[in-house]
Amino acid sequence: MSYAIIGFGRIGQALAHAFARKNIDVTVASRRPPEALATQAQAIGPTILAKSLREALEADTIMLAVPFEQHREVAKILPSWKDKTVIDAMNSQAPLVEMDGLLSSAFAAKAFIGARFVKAFNHLIAATLATDPVVEGGHRVVFLSSDDEDATAPVAALARQLGFAPVKLGKLDEGGALVHARGRVWGPLIFQDLFKKEP
Repeated sequence: MSYAIIGFGRIGQALAHAFARKNIDVTVASRRPPEALATQAQAIGPTILAKSLREALEADTIMLAVPFEQHREVAKILPSWKDKTVIDAMNSQAPLVEMDGLLSSAFAAKAFIGARFVKAFNHLIAATLATDPVVEGGHRVVFLSSDDEDATAPVAALARQLGFAPVKLGKLDEGGALVHARGRVWGPLIFQDLFKKEP
């Protein structure tokens, strides 16, 4: 399984730290050329590889950490997203009326035709997301929601591999609403830093 993080701002870098802690290779890319990201990527760890946007999108699993308004630009790069898993770590404060009355992930998913689309890693602030998720035997919780039940399993496996405790919330418009930005109203689980003890 190959991984890429699209967007290398605070959230993208926080996710890169999670991969670096576990020595897992991940490609990072943004609208900037890879040379502009290389120094920061190398500073995070040797498994963080800066590449072009098009090269990064060859990965099996794509983590979206771009500003929400840019997701369609990313989606247009590939003619089809079939067989790709897209992890939506974005948030939007756009009013629902601007998103066809849909929550942000359901709206964004429409642009990634054929992808397995999962909302995850979006509810924590970057500084928290960047820190070690294992504390005193507990694992920091990340919430997963998707309209594709089969899509959540590999994302849950990745979350566990990175040291997090995945908690499935159901579909995007059900449990997923708990971790979505909705206009100016944030879901009640946004910014909640929760830990789960090992069974």
